[in-house]
Amino acid sequence: MDQGFATLPPGGPAHGPPRDRFVDKTPEQVLHDVFGFHGFRSLQSRAVENVMHGRDTLVLMPTGGGKSICYQVPALCRPGMGLVISPLIALMDDQVAALRQVGINAAAMHSELEASESAQVRADLAQGRVDLLYISPERLLSSGTLDRLATIPLSVIAIDEAHCISAWGHEFRPEYRALTALPRHFPNVPRIALTATADERTREDILAALDMPHADVLVSSFHRPNLNIAVHPKGSELKQLQDALARHRNAASIVYCGSRARTERIAAALREKGWAALAYHAGLSPLEKRAALLRFRSGEPLVIVATIAFGMGIDRPDVRAVVHLDMPASPEAYYQQIGRAGRDGLPSDTVLLYGGEDMARARYWLDQSAAPDHEKRVMSSRLEAMIALTETTSCRTRALLHCFGEELPEPCGHCDNCLHPALTFDGTEAARKLLSAVYRTGESFGALHVIAVLRGKMTDAVSRHGHDKLSVWGIGKDQSEPFWRSVTRQLIARGALRTQAQYGGLVLNQGVARPILRGTEEVHLRADPIMHAARASSRRGTDTDLDLSEDSLALFHALRKWRREEAQEQEIPPYVIFHDSVLRDIAQEKPGDLDTLGDIKGVGRSKLERYGEAVLAVIEAKDA
Repeated sequence: MDQGFATLPPGGPAHGPPRDRFVDKTPEQVLHDVFGFHGFRSLQSRAVENVMHGRDTLVLMPTGGGKSICYQVPALCRPGMGLVISPLIALMDDQVAALRQVGINAAAMHSELEASESAQVRADLAQGRVDLLYISPERLLSSGTLDRLATIPLSVIAIDEAHCISAWGHEFRPEYRALTALPRHFPNVPRIALTATADERTREDILAALDMPHADVLVSSFHRPNLNIAVHPKGSELKQLQDALARHRNAASIVYCGSRARTERIAAALREKGWAALAYHAGLSPLEKRAALLRFRSGEPLVIVATIAFGMGIDRPDVRAVVHLDMPASPEAYYQQIGRAGRDGLPSDTVLLYGGEDMARARYWLDQSAAPDHEKRVMSSRLEAMIALTETTSCRTRALLHCFGEELPEPCGHCDNCLHPALTFDGTEAARKLLSAVYRTGESFGALHVIAVLRGKMTDAVSRHGHDKLSVWGIGKDQSEPFWRSVTRQLIARGALRTQAQYGGLVLNQGVARPILRGTEEVHLRADPIMHAARASSRRGTDTDLDLSEDSLALFHALRKWRREEAQEQEIPPYVIFHDSVLRDIAQEKPGDLDTLGDIKGVGRSKLERYGEAVLAVIEAKDA
């Protein structure tokens, strides 16, 4: 529970120039002078225009698409203070630090504060010196906070990560529901809700929960061309994981696992193999979580092995790989999590490893859920969409975007199925053999036992149950165990097989299995040799992703070294100073004076004054 005000040291003290010093400027002028961008992109312009005219707005824009600009610019251009409701301290801290770097007086209200910091922010609020205040929903709704803020003129109210307000969202937070009271406390203040992931049902719920029936809904394309999406069946999991991470040993990566114990085990296994890896989950102490976050935000090459407790609010833009070792429950959750990769727009890899047991277990737990039937139907449709995404043989990006109501006109060209088209074969006979083996063994044994019977492999269980006497004994001995594992997994995905209990045997889903057994339905399966993730993700090497000449690449690394040292001195994340994409452009253009440097996208007036001479010195030193 957040209980106070907090500020961050980067960019000088909290107090500074008075608020409303930008109200005479146009949004375009603020965008250029403060943030260093030469023009709005995508739907930013329309979102900013809506807020400037006092209209409520819902913005759906992918991670890295520039959502924060949609409220930060009008918050500065309109009279009053911008109020940003944000769910995580880490996200607030990064946003405040970044705004301080461009000369904006930003502060945050949360629990990690010193008494002196709290007193300073209260004074700044009273004197009208805070341009943007970030606050958690818990703190906003706590006793006295709403009344205190009601005395301050507000320019805009932004609700970030707005999917948290929806019971249909994948990260529902009940405290967000109370935000429906905002118009009563702050009448005539425009509200803008923002999220990177929300299907049609979630969007409707967000608007209803926030009481924004007339809001303009702006939906940007969810396509992230810089993300390479790859999905592989599980084989040698640790080997596949290391292959996925190998190209990014000198960068940050996130590995998602389904349980706390699994994060600890995988992180330990990676450390034994020489990786800098840390586990992160909700069961860690606050001190342990904070230490992991500080290392991650420092710019250190690090692998975070985490549950979904690590994700939303992670603002590091140079995460180069996101790997899932367990299948997410929905495309919405999956998209949100892979959205942590490549927020700076540079090429990045995402890899999902999955198995039939993941699907069977997810379906079992959904069946056992105490949720009302109508909720279970929604959850089931999302789970089945996720399963279909793992097994598709067509463009995977197209299939993912379809889940959000977006139709990509042509294959993406950067997912695994586009780069390495899947081979398919007529698997009707193989499917009939496997389903027959499940039926003949009594529908009470797991995949390993059924496959042993098919392949004529004598095990203690086969001998004990006399299954070597069955008609299906050995009828699949011409195929390998991985082949039959693949057939099993794909029949589970089709719904022809399910599990009887959490870890129980395979059973037939009669409605789907019967036509296959009778031979009245053909089954086409994908040829599934276990590929290690490195093959499917190997578009280009990490350095060549930057598309720089040898001299420019050397300058890029020199600029990163300068940035790291500067960040350490200020005790802030390096990417708060400049993103890698900005350093890449500087290395490519090699500006020779401040005016030319100021023309680089992302170099605003404040950063030019603060860092311009130092950047030019690095360039001059490399040219010498």
